[in-house]
Amino acid sequence: MNAKLDSGVTTRPVTRQTFDEVLVPTYAPAAMVPVRASGLDLWDQEGKHYLDFTAGIAVTSLGHCNPALVEALTRQVNTLWHLGNGYTNEPVLRLALALTEATFAERAFFCNSGAEANEAALKLSRKYAHAKFGAHKSRIVSCLSSFHGRTLFTVSVGGQPKYTEGFEPLPQEINHIPYNDIEAARAAIGDDVCAVIVEPIQGEGGVIPGDHAFLQALRELCDKTGALLIFDEVQSGVGRTGALYAYMSTGVIPDILTSAKALGNGYPIGAMLTTDEIAHHFGVGSHGTTYGGNPLAATVALNVLEIINTPAFLARVREASAKIFANLHQLASDYPQVFGAVRGSGLLIGLPLAEGFKGRAKDITKAAESFGLMLLIAGPDVIRFAPALIVSDAQIAEADRILRAAVDNVLAAE
Repeated sequence: MNAKLDSGVTTRPVTRQTFDEVLVPTYAPAAMVPVRASGLDLWDQEGKHYLDFTAGIAVTSLGHCNPALVEALTRQVNTLWHLGNGYTNEPVLRLALALTEATFAERAFFCNSGAEANEAALKLSRKYAHAKFGAHKSRIVSCLSSFHGRTLFTVSVGGQPKYTEGFEPLPQEINHIPYNDIEAARAAIGDDVCAVIVEPIQGEGGVIPGDHAFLQALRELCDKTGALLIFDEVQSGVGRTGALYAYMSTGVIPDILTSAKALGNGYPIGAMLTTDEIAHHFGVGSHGTTYGGNPLAATVALNVLEIINTPAFLARVREASAKIFANLHQLASDYPQVFGAVRGSGLLIGLPLAEGFKGRAKDITKAAESFGLMLLIAGPDVIRFAPALIVSDAQIAEADRILRAAVDNVLAAE
């Protein structure tokens, strides 16, 4: 039975309970509902203020409602929204030029998410290998505890079985090795491998930096076998580690790089970057997307790049990182029964829990939220910090104060 929409549908009252009533239960969101934000400040339906150290999972790197991005998007909203892939547009051409000039890449493909960017990278790798070597060269090597998206292909390539359970049969010819294990890589990467995909720093898997020697070994093995090396920089890219892309600090250049999240600062966009030689294997009609590279997303991303990709901005990211690391080192020293050794890169930071607190990362982040600090987890044993790259010294100090109060609250309840 069809019910007529309420004439006030855009303003009707909604609450957290509405989520449980009408949305598919793929998430378990917090009890509070954010309604307004600016920079790293956020307010919920009750008017309570929060300091946001999540950046929407490393997305809003220039902060919520960044004025420069609001102005650019508003200008484009009043100019041109959508065309379809029978036409190109000026913003996407400028964005492609900016990305290829700033990276190793010579070609860009735009889509709507990190999962789509990785899907494109994996499909291109197989197409390239089949054309150049034959259909036997189809195997993909990934890492355990990795995360590459939620499509059936990318979730199968990701190294976390909990995300594939119940979705069998899965795509075939995919193998996983331990992260940072060079000997395992040597054993797994043979002449039938078309692609090796790796995060230069694992995000969802626990905020674990890749050893430069491991990444270099992957590069050498791919060169030896003719496989393509894919760097998944969906979370680590666009300034998050203190370089425009994390590969720039490793001495290793991939064949394909994927980017999303911070590239649009919350406006959905993904990008796959690669070389001329590899790109031409994606001919007309071999891959596509309705919305990818639309003028709105491309405009936002171009302005994001213009702001972030400067020496002064990236130097400040590294400076802010050093301050947060120093605070967390001291926190772990002051609460050794709760925390282990801090790790990460730039402003993608993980704080593992000590043995006695394993599995309780959510307890601590919930306590922090109750005190007004939004944090992430990276699995049940790691608290993840991914604040906007514009975080101030005062906000870093405030986060430290709130987190300590939250930890004291958790310990008092023991």
